[in-house]
Amino acid sequence: MLAPLWALKIGFCAATVLLAQAATAQALKLETVASGLQNPWAVAFLPDGSYLVTERTGTLRRVERSGTVLAPLAGVPPVAVGGQGGLLDLALDSDFANNRTLYFCYSEPDSNSGNTNSTALARAKLADDGKSLIDVKVLFSQLPKVASSAHFGCRIVESRSAGQSDGLLFLALGERYSRKEDAQKLDNHHGKIVRIGKDGRVPANNPFNTPDHRKAGALPEIWSYGHRNPQGLVLSPAGSLWEHEHGPQGGDEVNLVQAGRNYGWPVITYGENYGGGKIGAGITAQPSMEQPVHYWVPSIAPSGMVFVTSHRYGKDWVGNLVVGSLKFGYLSRLEMTEPYGGKLQRETKVPVEVGDRVRDVRQGPDGLLYLITDSPKGRLLRLVPGA
Repeated sequence: MLAPLWALKIGFCAATVLLAQAATAQALKLETVASGLQNPWAVAFLPDGSYLVTERTGTLRRVERSGTVLAPLAGVPPVAVGGQGGLLDLALDSDFANNRTLYFCYSEPDSNSGNTNSTALARAKLADDGKSLIDVKVLFSQLPKVASSAHFGCRIVESRSAGQSDGLLFLALGERYSRKEDAQKLDNHHGKIVRIGKDGRVPANNPFNTPDHRKAGALPEIWSYGHRNPQGLVLSPAGSLWEHEHGPQGGDEVNLVQAGRNYGWPVITYGENYGGGKIGAGITAQPSMEQPVHYWVPSIAPSGMVFVTSHRYGKDWVGNLVVGSLKFGYLSRLEMTEPYGGKLQRETKVPVEVGDRVRDVRQGPDGLLYLITDSPKGRLLRLVPGA
């Protein structure tokens, strides 16, 4: 299959940090908020205007409004650092201002074996002085643990019903690369999105939490399956769950995730084996398996994703889905046929400096987009309208 024109790689000048947006007739520029972060992975916005940033090295740091990067917080549990593993996603509780609760996921080592690990989700509170995590509790551990340093997935979303938190969390999980066939099986957590309570309980209405499914060996936490390596997860203002995942060589996907659905990996894919060659039967569709809303060939290596709800970039941006690219160092702005949904209408690439891998994208309380660049000297950047 020929790559669509919108998917072809475009080279950008390293000095170019301005992009004229035809749709909004305004320029955009990137401002550095903080630098010197070691392979940062996720950012969250604290009520006082400062930031929390995870680093894949296993450290969690607070960044002051001025951009000063403070010492690592104490209280982070042991992390299996290596390859793609480390301290990964971070999400503040919707009532953080009152309860100081946050959630984070990471590659969790096996306490009984030094070479196996899996993705875990933990809850904690940020101490009043902002220097440590307290009351840390692991809510979920992916099973089984395997010897792998790849495909941890690890994105967190707090669920809502009628616009209010319903006390539940979604967690996206990779299939650990060497266990891709597991993504089609319900007796494990590899290549799944799971849904659990903020206290770790399993909701009674999860799609596979039924007597028949449990009897057949299905794990009750599973919400959807057939995923590869999800590194984007977001809930739209309308309450729909959106995910993106890495394809192998081509076939990165954006999916509208629904309860109990099968998203196909590795049976169907728009990608191919590294180095070339079909995966399985080399098919892209099969009955009972969901098609992506959008896919990229060649891969852009997506990471981070957010729906734009503010008018800071003009009304044309409202409802757009913005995705970071690790491979090409840009933001992919996906305009849909409907705000926060529908089919893809147009893709626009917002360049970042060449060499900067975009790991996370969030909308801040000020309505602006913030992104994290993944490198040993990573940065927290802010995208602002130009003059």
